[in-house]
Amino acid sequence: MSLSQSVREAVWKVDKDQPVWKVRTVESLMAYNVADKRFLMLLTVVFAALALAITSIGLYGVMNYTVGRRTHEIGVRMALGARAGDVLKLVVSQGMRLALAGVVVGLIASFALTRFVQSLLFGVSATDASTFVSVSALLIGVALLACYIPARRATKVNPLIALRHE
Repeated sequence: MSLSQSVREAVWKVDKDQPVWKVRTVESLMAYNVADKRFLMLLTVVFAALALAITSIGLYGVMNYTVGRRTHEIGVRMALGARAGDVLKLVVSQGMRLALAGVVVGLIASFALTRFVQSLLFGVSATDASTFVSVSALLIGVALLACYIPARRATKVNPLIALRHE
């Protein structure tokens, strides 16, 4: 932009009637041209993060409810000799089966719908393996954390209190 006045004067030396207006840098033109796509990308990222948060809260809630409902069963298991690690493995494996089933269904659906999002992507294919692997790993990690917290609480169940409850 510091050269804009020099460019105007050079153009006017060749042709005085030539209008020189809206002098902008290439960077500002590119920023203006991709502003809509950048906004849509930001909006997509925000909604994806919101969906991930809602999903993890929902899975945590379901697992927390399941552990609460199975307190008596867990107490019986612990009274019969189950270790805390066994209870942890039981509860986490139950939640992870649901999460893995959801990831598999999501992968199948996303592969089926890739042609609809192809026009929105730039510099990456709609079936980019690294994207699918990283998103699946993120979802499995979030699900593991959402299952681990209630499972950890299940290991703290006192068998006497759980058996006395009913």
